Amino acid sequence: MGKNHRLDRAFYQMHADALAPALLGKLLCRKTADGVIRMRITETECYMGESDTACHASKGKTKRTQVLYEIGGTIYVYLCYGIHDMLNVVAGDAGFPEAVLIRGVGDIFGPGRVTKAMHVTRELNQKDLCSSGELWIEEDGCKPTYHTAPRVGIGYASKEDQARLWRFIVDAE
Repeated sequence: MGKNHRLDRAFYQMHADALAPALLGKLLCRKTADGVIRMRITETECYMGESDTACHASKGKTKRTQVLYEIGGTIYVYLCYGIHDMLNVVAGDAGFPEAVLIRGVGDIFGPGRVTKAMHVTRELNQKDLCSSGELWIEEDGCKPTYHTAPRVGIGYASKEDQARLWRFIVDAE
């Protein structure tokens, strides 16, 4: 497969509905005191701007959501249920709020479990995946097959947005 390389800014500038499946098979990398943890991304979910009632930016730009309006490759980590940090990759051009939630890595499924396994906290919020020495994503040539499913945990969203097949899951081998 060749040498791994860090994804560059151009990669993240596609819309979230294209970035979410494109991230499948990539390596999420986290530098810790014990070395670098690398885990393959196996499940993602996309959120597509102010018109997507499941997206945090559906109510507009706030202090919490301003990171979603940054350029693709920016890290968005938020606290869910007062317990779990959730890792998102901002997608597209600056000004349009969209992101991809990392829901699974390796054999770990559930975004809260992902952040625990990868030692991801809100301290990484607003950092840049293209330049961060703490968290980044690498390409090693893996191109898995995948299937889609409706997003989960968005009961507050419109029925139409709940039904969108915007969850992307690597097929079992």
